[in-house]
Amino acid sequence: MTESTPLAKTVAATRAFTRFYTGFAGTLSNRLYKSRYALPQVRVIHEIATGPADTPAADMARALKMDAGQLSRILSRLERDGLVRREPTETNAKRLKIELTEEGQAAFAQFDRAAQDEMCRELAPLSDHDRTRLVRAMALIADLLGRKPHPAATVTLREPQPGDLGWVVEREAALYAGEYGWNHEFEVLVLGILADFAATRDPARERGWIAELEGERIGAVFVVRKDDETAKLRLLHVERAARGHGVGRQLVDACIDWSRQAGYSRIELWTNDNLVSARRIYIHAGFTKVSEEPHVSFGHNLVGQVWARDL
Repeated sequence: MTESTPLAKTVAATRAFTRFYTGFAGTLSNRLYKSRYALPQVRVIHEIATGPADTPAADMARALKMDAGQLSRILSRLERDGLVRREPTETNAKRLKIELTEEGQAAFAQFDRAAQDEMCRELAPLSDHDRTRLVRAMALIADLLGRKPHPAATVTLREPQPGDLGWVVEREAALYAGEYGWNHEFEVLVLGILADFAATRDPARERGWIAELEGERIGAVFVVRKDDETAKLRLLHVERAARGHGVGRQLVDACIDWSRQAGYSRIELWTNDNLVSARRIYIHAGFTKVSEEPHVSFGHNLVGQVWARDL
């Protein structure tokens, strides 16, 4: 799917995937892992075993997205079965500490082993390549739906490898079409820039970076030679799921530092006035606007701008 997928279609596809995965994981069965407990009971046991110690029942219900009354009934049953005990905390007699008994810990260990063995059987037939694709796809789903932050320390920048330039063309074309409605002319422009980069690049004066997070490509940028004194920053982009966590600034800073080391005395870039987020990055990095001019490109009336800074 691209960024232009209608909401209704996205909802339908997400529900279909949820039904598929629920069936795949075997959670529609009334009893899990050949035990006498169904999914809700197993989830509560897992949360007690792996969650923070002394978690209040109300917080546990929120973490499990479970009604407080339902959680109370499940805890009562597990307590009767000898798997859970609830005792007042030392600091607050009205607040109950929920923990697994030895029998409960043994039950959790059994469930955990059974789940591990079952998943191993399902995933074993996949090739190493397909397992990598699966892990990346699941990480993307978690990022998009869980809004997990991208710690800056885990973002790595590397030189483009075979296949990366084609990925940049595809992602830039799709992102700008989805977010700004730009037509095929922009894809042609990106393709031309990268074709020239690949064919005539001087490694001492031109460089590209691919940003990665846990093996997933999340952005890119390039430096090309304008003249002996001036470097040109080209094709900065950051994937939507990775934005807001400093990836764009990291890429721009890499361009500035490398251009200075390569012997340039100035770096400039061309952008358009509607690219507000990118402009904030450039201003933060010390660029100032040199000129601007209206133009008709990519199916729209735009205002092109040149920004530059000394090195």
